[in-house]
Amino acid sequence: MSERGDSGAVDVAQVGEFGLIDRVTARLSYGSTVLLGPGDDAAVVTAPDARVVASTDVLVDGRHFRRDWAGAHDIGRRAAAANLADVAAMGAEPTALLVALCVPADVDTGWVEQLADGLGAEAASVGASVVGGDMSASPTLTIAVTALGDLAGRSPVTRSGARPGDLVALAGRTGYAAAGFTVLSRGFRTPRLLVEAYRRPEVPYAAGPAAARLGATAMIDVSDGLLADLGHVAKASGVAVDLRRDAFEVPPQMRDAAQALGVDPYAWLLAGGDDHALVATFPSATVLPDGWREIGRVAEGRGVTVDGAPFDGPSGWDHFR
Repeated sequence: MSERGDSGAVDVAQVGEFGLIDRVTARLSYGSTVLLGPGDDAAVVTAPDARVVASTDVLVDGRHFRRDWAGAHDIGRRAAAANLADVAAMGAEPTALLVALCVPADVDTGWVEQLADGLGAEAASVGASVVGGDMSASPTLTIAVTALGDLAGRSPVTRSGARPGDLVALAGRTGYAAAGFTVLSRGFRTPRLLVEAYRRPEVPYAAGPAAARLGATAMIDVSDGLLADLGHVAKASGVAVDLRRDAFEVPPQMRDAAQALGVDPYAWLLAGGDDHALVATFPSATVLPDGWREIGRVAEGRGVTVDGAPFDGPSGWDHFR
């Protein structure tokens, strides 16, 4: 049975590859960075900095999203956000997305059109555009997105620059999407705040370039869990990171959901992914701008601790476990 969308029950097998491409590209708009959009062998995008930041992610139906948990538009925004956040975490401004879509032949074309709308809307929210990609039939719906970005003359902010004495700061929220995932996996649809956070992340894109301008020494997108992703920073930088538990406030909806489901809310806050917050390290004397809050410190040593001790719980998501 086809997945119905706004255009009715016309599945992709009926319109074919090129008909589907025409339907999707007709819905896209392009910003000033796009010199040549879809329709040729490749797109052409400006690169004023003469360097291009590039990142890619793949989302697989049943593994990274479920069509019975979220609509196509939200899935599109979520797929775009996962990649745009990586560009922001390098301190760059996103410019373009390339999307490869593998889709079962019985999926309704309207569903794919809504997915394209979501991808385009999330890209447009940061001044970027969907400029091309590829499509293929597949038994498993898979979305692969590549994001491009411009550094605007700045050095990239990598994972390897943290130094002992640096402060650790967070922009955005953590734990909301993980809590929403748990709620949905238990068969519930509320609290709405948490469920919507899983369906469509709220990414602090502007905080990435702002941190770069402020002198961030290291930065990473929190996609797999704060402890896990800070572990990448600690390893790359050859340092230890210690977080303060009291820096994380448990919102009422999360507290209530955790109590009802028998979950430690700090497992969501510290180890939950998919919110795509940004975490960065800064020299100790840095005055943090609005949107950033201090959550810990960098020290000599290795690994990530909470209040000086290992966290008693999972550290984050592993795609192969």
